[in-house]
Amino acid sequence: MKGCDASVLLDDTDDFKGEKNTVVNRMLPLTFEVIDYIKEDLERICPLTVSCVDILTLAAREAVLLTGGPFWRVPLGRRDGTTSDPKVIAQIPSPFDSLETITAKFTSKGLDLMDVVALSGAHTIGSAQCSTFKRRLFNFQGTGQPDPSMDASFLSNLRQTCPNRADANSNRAPLDPVTAYRFDNAYFENLASNTGLLESDQALMTDPDTADLVHIYRMYPRFFFHDFANSMVKLSYVGILTGEEGQIRQNCRFVY
Repeated sequence: MKGCDASVLLDDTDDFKGEKNTVVNRMLPLTFEVIDYIKEDLERICPLTVSCVDILTLAAREAVLLTGGPFWRVPLGRRDGTTSDPKVIAQIPSPFDSLETITAKFTSKGLDLMDVVALSGAHTIGSAQCSTFKRRLFNFQGTGQPDPSMDASFLSNLRQTCPNRADANSNRAPLDPVTAYRFDNAYFENLASNTGLLESDQALMTDPDTADLVHIYRMYPRFFFHDFANSMVKLSYVGILTGEEGQIRQNCRFVY
């Protein structure tokens, strides 16, 4: 997370170990393969013209659009980074982070509180492994009890999906159980009803400023779509390389 430079796509080599195989990213092999296929097609038509990071940024927009979310114009012309560092993973918000920590990580990249809430809305699609939220079900903050903020029925259902056994850690649950495959504002309705999956999600209801934004997005989906699109554009400018910086990779997995 040095910036928007496609460092996450680089394979490990004998010389360095990058971000790709860290715990956070090793669950994304299909995402990496899709980018590889797109890059192969583009290299046949216009070699060394479109960077891997621009492909990744456009693919994120298309994934949102295809699942019912908003369209936004993606500024292009970024160049790919030439290195990768696994230590930068610490800059990515964790599902166990407090809202204060998450906000600090966002602001360190030039983003603000509205971006925190709007971009968290990306959790309207996708799923999470039980290991990322199981302590909420059985031992919240070391109490030996479940998270008291969780809806009781939601807790019961999750305990069936994620029993308190190590072999269940890789089981998955949808981030938004209401409309798991549609990009909409149901995520915010979930937070308001105490059925957010991750600690970092439900934490948005613990601060009056973020909770106000949650209620606005819950009631007015067009506001969420508008702010999410704007925040994605802001995110796509974080730490970019342009001009003679970096390179345009021929293969997204390697630096040439």
